[in-house]
Amino acid sequence: MPLTPDSELDLLFPASLISSELKAQLHPDLHIRPLASTDYRRGHLHVLSVLTIVTDPGEAAWVHQYHAMRSAPSTYYTVVIINRSTDMIVGVGSVFIERKFLRGLGSVGHIEDIAVDKDQQGKKLGLRIIQALTYISENYGCYKTILNCNDSNIPFYEKCGFKKKENEMAKYAPERQNSPLRL
Repeated sequence: MPLTPDSELDLLFPASLISSELKAQLHPDLHIRPLASTDYRRGHLHVLSVLTIVTDPGEAAWVHQYHAMRSAPSTYYTVVIINRSTDMIVGVGSVFIERKFLRGLGSVGHIEDIAVDKDQQGKKLGLRIIQALTYISENYGCYKTILNCNDSNIPFYEKCGFKKKENEMAKYAPERQNSPLRL
């Protein structure tokens, strides 16, 4: 199945927010664009599964989450890298914009969920995703872009221009039997 053109997709945000220079750096077999409402079928959750256990909520719940994110303009930016020949996702990452009262009502970009399909790792796709998300964050006017990672990924993120600073703390909620989302 050949690549579905961006113009035929319901995208999370305008594709013009992704740097044209970055698009030109990708291998010709690949395409980077915003997440689309039909990307559940293109393996979005499969690619995310390289990070952690992914529970498949079903397509209807996935689409509901997509529209919930889209209904918060200037907040959620998820990019995907698509294999042109299969029209399937091979890489994904997100940045969300947090509006602050600090720094003159500044904003911070939070990068999350950088994942590249196991068969595509080692081809600088993670770097391209980070570059795309940082570009979006900086062009939005964020005074900083931050992310959390495990210690083994620090060298990769340092190559992407990030510096180790401070520490992450986490408190996980007790496991639930059902998803909080009810359709």
